[in-house]
Amino acid sequence: MSHSFSFNPIKRFALPRIIRLAVVAVGIGGLLPGCVDDDGNISFPIAPSRIRVAQAGVSPEGVQYDELNRRFLVSSRTRGRIGAVKDDSTYTVFADDPRLVSTIGLNLDLTRNRLLAAVSDNGANTTRSTPATLRRLAGLAIFNSNNGNLTRYVDLGALRPNQNHFANDITVDLEGNAYITDSASPIIYKVDPQGNATVFLEDPQLSGGTGFGLNGIVFHPAGFLLVAKSNDGTLFKVPLNNPGGFTRVTSNQNLVGADGLLLLAPQTLLVVSGSQTSVFRLVSNDNWASSYNSGTFATGPVSPTTITRRNLTDAYVLYPYQSTSPFFEIVKARF
Repeated sequence: MSHSFSFNPIKRFALPRIIRLAVVAVGIGGLLPGCVDDDGNISFPIAPSRIRVAQAGVSPEGVQYDELNRRFLVSSRTRGRIGAVKDDSTYTVFADDPRLVSTIGLNLDLTRNRLLAAVSDNGANTTRSTPATLRRLAGLAIFNSNNGNLTRYVDLGALRPNQNHFANDITVDLEGNAYITDSASPIIYKVDPQGNATVFLEDPQLSGGTGFGLNGIVFHPAGFLLVAKSNDGTLFKVPLNNPGGFTRVTSNQNLVGADGLLLLAPQTLLVVSGSQTSVFRLVSNDNWASSYNSGTFATGPVSPTTITRRNLTDAYVLYPYQSTSPFFEIVKARF
């Protein structure tokens, strides 16, 4: 079933005069995805509830919404390249490089004009996988977010050369430090803005055993990371100033299969569980010592992986389906 969307309808919002003047003075084109008419109203295209992308075998794993350019950016386990998806379902290649065996999690750091991508090799990309990289690759590729040029590639696996690796998800703190999870080793890496990589945290409690370990990760502005472990659904709180003092976030919600995370607000975390085919909305009233489920969005059997914010309130879930699927979808979460 195909989906088509019309973008002629618009929503109109009147702004106070002082805000209208400030917006016009700065230049609305670089700030908001809308237009200002002579009466000072801002017009926004209506966002679609579902985008179906007819691209066979892309198997996207990560997604980010680029508001400045009105596009989603998606990774690819099977091709390695990074694609750009518009609301009209068009797909174009945004970035590519031979070192991109499988791109997994993405992080769009617009403050620094960067797109960060976790690079791994679990054999899904048969054209780029090699015996040297299979289950050993953990990389961080950094692109110019405007033109897709590769500006830096960091070899994370070299920090622990004798271990299996699967670089998975990425978050960035206020200073521009990137934190990357490894699903095959109990490690969170840190890469500073100059590209220097270190092991930020390594602990047996972060291991997935024979299963998939650390997965989704987000930075909380209060100065800590929230990190999910897929195999048993543990959610960890990791202080930036004392990573070894990490604790478990208790919850009334089973989070087994936890994948991508989105901090929608300081007290609200969205958690995608692929094995439970759901997105859980967790709320914490004690600075993430504990949490409770305040809503669930059921995706159905579409292999959901992760979620991205489109605006202040809307979040979109990535539906890869199967690796051989002739399409994938990006769908608005509704709780």
